[in-house]
Order: sequence, then structure tokens, then C-alpha cells
Amino acid sequence: MKIPTFSSTIRRKEMDSVLTTLVDEKIGPGEAVIRLIQQVKAFFGVDGAVALRSPSLALKYALKALDIPKGSKVIVSALAPYWQYVCLEEEGYEPLVIDVSPETALLSPETVLEAVKEGGSLLILHAAMGFVPNIQALLDIGLPIIEDISQSAGASLNEKMLGTFGIFSILGLEEEDSITGGGGAILMASERRNWIVLKKHSDEALSTDILPDINASLALVQLKEFNKNEQIRKEMYEIYARSIMQGKHKTFLQAGDYAIPTVYSFPVILSSGFKDVRQYALRKDIEIAPVFAQSIIAYKEEELGDLMQAKSFLLRCAYFPLYPRLGAQQAAKIAKVLATLP
Repeated sequence: MKIPTFSSTIRRKEMDSVLTTLVDEKIGPGEAVIRLIQQVKAFFGVDGAVALRSPSLALKYALKALDIPKGSKVIVSALAPYWQYVCLEEEGYEPLVIDVSPETALLSPETVLEAVKEGGSLLILHAAMGFVPNIQALLDIGLPIIEDISQSAGASLNEKMLGTFGIFSILGLEEEDSITGGGGAILMASERRNWIVLKKHSDEALSTDILPDINASLALVQLKEFNKNEQIRKEMYEIYARSIMQGKHKTFLQAGDYAIPTVYSFPVILSSGFKDVRQYALRKDIEIAPVFAQSIIAYKEEELGDLMQAKSFLLRCAYFPLYPRLGAQQAAKIAKVLATLP
């Protein structure tokens, strides 16, 4: 049996929580959503939050609350998820897609500053692969920022969590996000003044926009169990990191002092072709996946022109399985493969 690249960590607690919701016959928006929001506020230390049915909806509500004029240029990473690009166009904004740092695959302050000169008036900051961007330098530019911490829940800078730096922050709850509810998103406001504005819009939200209890009940347990699961992921990551150093490939490293990333899968920067590495891994019953298959550059490569770093990462980055359900035996098997990749 092959080891899948991703697998949601759903144990007895998560199952019991969802089953209780089903037994109570209250699967639409209700009490579980309220409990989830309370847990989110406590975990991240934000002033307010609203649970919505998708990350795209969360971005739409954030844009409404910011009241950015239609037609404005919004800066996004070429490696950000494609749904951001689609959502911006649907809402009447112009995505200003920019390249990433060759070291981190994240946005650099220098590139963002150039985009500001081209008319960028808002930054959507995607913290990819669990890593912490150079967020303080980005804040110093003076642009309003919407954080996307869907892959980096729990990461921090100077003991301050990602999700509390921007005006608003999106925590995706999709299947392959750090915390899953089987779908949905949390839109957070770290400061009271921003929550007051967002709350006016969320209070008027259609019931069809609000996250159902059945998703909230799963996400609630995931959030409560996050620290326990993260510790298991960190132990696996250390084993993998030692293994990858024995071969010719490498992984990403967190840049900057006092930045603590979270563990989101195990990304490998390949020095050989993805196809060869994939075939080798499959012979060992291990499935891998392109890191940026769902990114903007993956869908718009021909239209976006000279974004060399993003295009390079698109072709030569692979996720290897890393999640708590793997267990020690399978993790050791993957570590051995990482050390011997062609």
C-alpha cells in the first residue's frame, strides 16, 4: 500500500466531535461555530473572527472591510494559491503578481517595494510551507496586509503568532491546510478597531456564507490538538532533515532570527528532475507531489512573463509525506528514501 503525500490527522476525538454534531441534528451554522471562534481567539490572541465556508469568501469579506477601491492593484506572490488570483479578479481588482526570493520562495521586501512603485495598494501575504516571511520589513513599507496563514498556523516571530501582524488574516480549513475542517476558513482581526469594521459585515453575512457546525466541530478538535500534533511533526521533520543532508537535494530553511516556523509537510528542492524522483519514490511505495501545483504561476505561467524564481521552484520542488498518522516505521522508511534520492 502506497504512503499518500497528505493525510488529515483525524483520530477518535475528531470522529466523536463530528458524530456528536450529527446525532444532535445540528449540522448548519450554530453552537460549534461559536466554540470554534472562541478557541481561535484564545489560540491566536486575536480580537475577533468569523468562520466562513471557503478561503475565497474570507478574502472577499476582508476586501469589503478594507474598502479598497475597485480596480486597485493587489500584490500577490506568484507561488500563492491560485484561488487568490481568481477571487481578486471576480471582486474587480487587478492582481499584481510578483516573483519570490531565490532562498526562501517567499516574498522579499525589495520586490514588494518595487510592486508598490507599480501601483500596488494592498499585499496578500501567503506564508508558504509553514515558514515565516520577513514580515516586519514588509510592515515597514506601510501597505495594508492580509495574511494567509493556511499553511503556517502556529508559526511565530518574536513570540508573536503569524495571523496577528496583518489587518486581517485568513486561516484556511481546507483538506490540506495546517488545520482542517474538511473545508472553510477563519477570517481574523487581531485589533479591536479592525474587528469592529469586519463585524459589521459578518453580522450581515448570509447563512450560506457561514461555516456549518459539522465542519466547525472537526476544526475545533484539530485546533485543540494542534500542539500535540505539531510536536510529532517536528520530531519527524528533524529525522527527515538529517536524511536529506546525506544526499544531493536540500530543503528550505527558516530565515531570520527569532522566527519559529511550523511544520507543513516536507518540501524538497530537487537538483534533478521531478519525474525521476517521483518514479524512485513510487518504487518504494511513497507518493510525492509538486509543492506549487495549485499556485498562480502553475495556472498562469505563460501569461506572467519573467518570474524566473517562481517558475524554477514550480518545476523542482516536491512534498514528501509528513504527518502524525505516519508512525515511526513509515517515517523511517521515508527518511531512508530521502537520503538516497537520485
